[in-house]
Amino acid sequence: MREHYSTSLQVLLGLGILYTLYLAHEIILPIVLAFMVSLLLSPLVIKAHKKWHLPKPVSALGLLLVLVLLLGGLVTSIAAPALEWAEKAPQSISRLLVGENEFRSQLDKLTESARQLEESMGELSDNKAQTVILQTDSWRNQLASNAQQTLVGLALALALTYFFLVSGDRLILNWVRQVSKERRRTLLQIVRASQQQVARFLGVFTLTNFSVGLVMGVICWLVGLPTPVFWGFIAGLSRFIPYLGVMSTMVLLAVVSVSHFDALGWMLVAPLSYMLLTGFVGAVVEPYVHGYRMAINPVIIFLSIFFWGWLWGPVGFFLALPLMTVIQLVLSQIPALRPIYKVIAR
Repeated sequence: MREHYSTSLQVLLGLGILYTLYLAHEIILPIVLAFMVSLLLSPLVIKAHKKWHLPKPVSALGLLLVLVLLLGGLVTSIAAPALEWAEKAPQSISRLLVGENEFRSQLDKLTESARQLEESMGELSDNKAQTVILQTDSWRNQLASNAQQTLVGLALALALTYFFLVSGDRLILNWVRQVSKERRRTLLQIVRASQQQVARFLGVFTLTNFSVGLVMGVICWLVGLPTPVFWGFIAGLSRFIPYLGVMSTMVLLAVVSVSHFDALGWMLVAPLSYMLLTGFVGAVVEPYVHGYRMAINPVIIFLSIFFWGWLWGPVGFFLALPLMTVIQLVLSQIPALRPIYKVIAR
């Protein structure tokens, strides 16, 4: 009976945590994002403090200023091309799907028949039709509203990142001191090892994704695709979403290439180049550089992407892989949780 109550309490606790993560996502998301960015930048802050005796507040502020400038320049460079492509995307896809062919002629006939039927039904009806106009915000207004919320979240995340970089080590030490002396050393080793491995993985993964985006931007520019900067950004960013991001980007590149080029060879250059480039980087470059590769079963990775995406929306898709990296390392470092790690491993 006691075991039954214990299991029920654990289930209720898990559901409570899940509901809290969903309900308070506007607060939790900036905290998680700040934690991930601090893991990425903390080795640089520590190195600057030990090697050049640079105070942590100064180095943390400098790194965050550089990060803000890079993000601002990136957003400025892709904002106009992204809006331009968003406006042209419906026409391009429509032209791709229903061009001047037999399918288009049949669709026109079906549309004309539906119009004639609607007119006939209108003549038989004695009631006057009332036209209802629904006023909705344009996609530009919705985009502006979402951008405003995103900027507020990013500002909060940057502020939290600064405090994590400056006082995060002190917070960890204070937490470790609360456990017994026998476990203090082991716990501190686990925390330090997890910090180093996650920081190295995120650093190399971010660098390789940036390189993939840069190379794809150059390829799109050479073959003559419109807005090559935008497609380079999408190519690099999508690699943060394993499998799904890469496949979606290949489909988008194929659609744009088919709607832009007439020759089959030119249509295949961009999507095939992206497929070969991502395959080479994932199979050769990343394992060679840092000797580490996600040892998680692909089924678990897919479930993680769907779970965090359902829980936190688009941001959850991009945080799924870093969060799985942290979870994987924590499970592998703690002996009591190692059986779970063995279950989800490849």
